[in-house]
Amino acid sequence: MPSALAVIVIDAVNPRLVADFWCAVLGWDVLEEEDDIVSIGPPGGAPPGIDVCRVPEAKTSKNRLHLDLRADGTDRAAELARLLGLGARPVDVGQPPDASWVVLADPEGNEFCLLSRTVQEAADGI
Repeated sequence: MPSALAVIVIDAVNPRLVADFWCAVLGWDVLEEEDDIVSIGPPGGAPPGIDVCRVPEAKTSKNRLHLDLRADGTDRAAELARLLGLGARPVDVGQPPDASWVVLADPEGNEFCLLSRTVQEAADGI
């Protein structure tokens, strides 16, 4: 039987700041909080979730793993505006100028992408 993805871990100097950002982005809740770890997930706690873990050092280079998001129930421009309003910021990781995705960073600089197609467009094969 294959492994199952249980949780994604994000390192952070300020775990609560990063956890609150991702809760707002994804519509998730804080499920559990300890001194150095904030666990977040969808309402009801279905896996996979995200554990935001305290580390002593700030991020210094491009992520080797990142999340790709799709707008759900709105267009990409509106979702981009919402993410920027939540504290995301555009970053250049070497993507081409005509890339179909937008590269952003969370409040501690962890990169993620907003893809061009929405959830609905991807489901319809557009």
